[in-house]
Amino acid sequence: MGWGNIYKRRVKVFAVALIIYFDYKALQQREKWANKLKIASLWEKAHERNAKRVLNLIVDLEGLWVKLGQYLSTRADVLPEAYTRLLKQLQDSLPPRSLKEVCKTIEKELGKTMDDLFLYFDKVPLATASIAQVHRATLSDGQEVVVKVQHDGIKAVILEDLKNAKSIVDWIAWAEPQYNFHPMIDEWCNESPKELDFNHEAENTRKVSRNLHCNKRCDDSNPANHVDVLIPEVIQSTEKVLVLEYMDGVRLNDAESLQALGVDKQKLVEEITRAYAHQIYVDGFFNGDPHPGNFLVSKEPPHRPILLDFGLTKLLSSSLKQALAKMFLAAAEGDHVALLAAFAEMGLKFRLDVPEQAMEVTSVFFRSSTPANEALESMKMLSEQRLKNIKVIQEKMKLNEKEVKRFNPVDAFPSDIVIFGRVLNLLRGLSATMNVRIVYIEIMRPFAESVLQCNLNREPALNPRWIYDTPIHSDVEAKLRQLLVELGNAEKILGIQVCAYKDGEVIIDTAAGVLGKYDPRPVQPDSLFSVFSATKGICAGLVHWLVDNGKLKLEDNIANIWPEFGSNGKDQIKVHHVLNHTSGLHSAMSDINQEDPFLMTDWDECLKRIAMSAPETAPGREQLYHYLSFGWLCGGIIERASGRRFQELLEEVFVRPLKIDGELYVGIPPGVESRLATLTIDMSDLTKLSNVGNRSDLPTTFQPQQMAQLATTLPAIFNSLYARRAIIPAANGHCSARALARYYAALAEGGKVPPPHHSSMPTLGSHPHIPKFPSQQTVKKQKSQKKTGLDDQGPGQTQSSNLSTQISSGHHDKGNVYIQIPSDNRCSIDDSSSDNRTIKLFHNPKVHDAFMGVGEYENLTYPNGMFGLGFKRSYSTNEELIGFGHSGIGGSTGLCNIEHKFAMAVTLNKMSFGTVTAKIIHLICSELNIPVPQEISRLVETGSTSQLGIGKPLIN
Repeated sequence: MGWGNIYKRRVKVFAVALIIYFDYKALQQREKWANKLKIASLWEKAHERNAKRVLNLIVDLEGLWVKLGQYLSTRADVLPEAYTRLLKQLQDSLPPRSLKEVCKTIEKELGKTMDDLFLYFDKVPLATASIAQVHRATLSDGQEVVVKVQHDGIKAVILEDLKNAKSIVDWIAWAEPQYNFHPMIDEWCNESPKELDFNHEAENTRKVSRNLHCNKRCDDSNPANHVDVLIPEVIQSTEKVLVLEYMDGVRLNDAESLQALGVDKQKLVEEITRAYAHQIYVDGFFNGDPHPGNFLVSKEPPHRPILLDFGLTKLLSSSLKQALAKMFLAAAEGDHVALLAAFAEMGLKFRLDVPEQAMEVTSVFFRSSTPANEALESMKMLSEQRLKNIKVIQEKMKLNEKEVKRFNPVDAFPSDIVIFGRVLNLLRGLSATMNVRIVYIEIMRPFAESVLQCNLNREPALNPRWIYDTPIHSDVEAKLRQLLVELGNAEKILGIQVCAYKDGEVIIDTAAGVLGKYDPRPVQPDSLFSVFSATKGICAGLVHWLVDNGKLKLEDNIANIWPEFGSNGKDQIKVHHVLNHTSGLHSAMSDINQEDPFLMTDWDECLKRIAMSAPETAPGREQLYHYLSFGWLCGGIIERASGRRFQELLEEVFVRPLKIDGELYVGIPPGVESRLATLTIDMSDLTKLSNVGNRSDLPTTFQPQQMAQLATTLPAIFNSLYARRAIIPAANGHCSARALARYYAALAEGGKVPPPHHSSMPTLGSHPHIPKFPSQQTVKKQKSQKKTGLDDQGPGQTQSSNLSTQISSGHHDKGNVYIQIPSDNRCSIDDSSSDNRTIKLFHNPKVHDAFMGVGEYENLTYPNGMFGLGFKRSYSTNEELIGFGHSGIGGSTGLCNIEHKFAMAVTLNKMSFGTVTAKIIHLICSELNIPVPQEISRLVETGSTSQLGIGKPLIN
């Protein structure tokens, strides 16, 4: 191609681009004063004339622009009808090259004359596309074939078009900064030249055909994931000529023929979608160009899809394939944490904390397709969502209108997922063109799950590193690890932590398993688990601290501290009634699950509602477990009595003195997502629970049958960041076992803080409690440091709040999808004088009696009740009161034995309703000659199959 032609092509491209740009800009201005009734008509006319301009330019230039036009022609879900209608002509009906040129190329490439090669060669091409045209022919041996012949000189055209396209993208990014297409064009520049080698396409065709078992009986290890499609066999190939088996079929855009054949369009597009799900998630090798021109429908029943044209394919690494599967499943389940982990594994990084927006964008990405006649509404919805997301970014970054237009929340965008995104968009466009609705979540899910199931070694028998590599502190810990392996092999454990203190020293600190059902990262000592009602023991501790420091009295009427609370007959409810579960508000807020479970995440609204609630019984008359209301009752008391926000007081009173920074939260801050374990349910325990009879110690709204129903929804709710970040003191504490055990170790000794715990890495307390994120200026500063060589961390790394933490915590920092900035405001870990200084959380010498509601506090509790003042009493098998603690639904537990100065905690993510936890506690107590708690002994002795066993210790 001469310089004159190159210049002419470039001028034509930019001239048309500018004309279209200013046409729409002028219409936007005209819209402000035009008659509202005429606005729709004005836009339709603008779309029509600009679509014709685009079509005429593409037909004139051919080359890469045809590819762009084919892509746009499929986007009936987002583009105006004029564009898709006119550009549809590009799918297979471009002006053909001369027969003389075609024959010359064939003879040169195959080294024989046309007469020697073919008995028959159709002079009229079946189709003409951007790079080549296809002719039907009969080989000299009589076989029916199609011959794909590359256009002469197309390589130079394609390469020049890529440069022009890149220049246009640069210009768009300058003129309209919110539209950044650089990742897409960069990937096109890398991949498009590969289409020019038909040997490459031939090998791709063979590989996809083998992967999809197109030429043999299905022997897939998972027959449910077998796809029923056809791919032509490759006969011969050179760089510019490809000879394929002829398959008789009709085009997808030939509506009349499809109707005449009686083709089920819904089933057809579903099977095409399944074929691509198999290629992406199972094979990791997929065709990147699924526009309608690359499909036929076989004329023979059952009218299977025929897949064509494998010039543009993408090979995914095993890790990226798994990350894409995790991203899909996270979007399907609304799991923000898993989504952010998947983004991190893909190399996608954000400049700010926007998990909700990331989930919304991903959900839109995998949304069900809409027919073409709903495209306008779909576009409107996407536009509104985009404006909402921009507003959130503007508020978080404090940007003005001009700055927000130029701000890109994505710091690193992996090129490998560009074609993946293009394929999903093309498939959605194909669905819209065929006027069918495809639910991608349902169709693709089995394929995404299969790749993760194959690569997850969740059981100890399959994973030699199932127990995380930390020191063994005692003989009992060695025996515990054997038990955990047994339970893991029996699929009773997914991920777990166990920590125990004896006489103020750590004797057990074990982590095992994986962070989630679809997350194979190992559980570490600093992983954070959702512990549900075990959080109540933390709330109760804060109330007792306020009493201990003279801010509150157990006999105080709550209405005196919290005036709004005195309404609806609650003026006589005292602080001790709440702690003892005798306030009569046991079912308050129970209707929130039916109304909207996510109302729980609105702290102020919940406090208002609890203040307006009405008791069912008089205070002190009956002890019924306050399963949900307890947290907001305590939270309201804590904030009113202290004058401080709940989370601030928790950090000051317990987190800092105990040196458990970063490992105990009620409402997590942004930046800790990579350490979160994902909840799932032990379905066998759930089935048994639904058969358990009613319990007199529980409210009517929280009987085992209701619990079973509730449990099925808990993972979906509490895996979401909406719930994880909320203050729900009765239910959403997040902590490590070693942090919870350290809390109870201090309580066991009347509030005396144990010596620092340094035996496992990363060191307890080494995380910043509140991670920080960069401002716009910080991001610029970091980038300038990298440019000037000031950043010595090496390529691909980002600064962390604590470099030593980054090194020691292994996988966690790799899972952080945000860029962090250096932070100085965290508790220091000093191995000298501060470690030897005795710190006491409580000063009352009878604080144990207060916790358990005995001695002088007995008159404040319900006679012979299971609860003391905020904690569940623990009795030995001899009916002796030995300690206290609190468990949560699912089995996470913290407890202590006062006489033996023993404390322990169990955190787990496979909700087993107490059976696993009971076996662990029974083993440890037995080995240490410490009395086994009565309810634990009963559960272990009766066996996990007993209805009594599974029902009784469930909620503590």
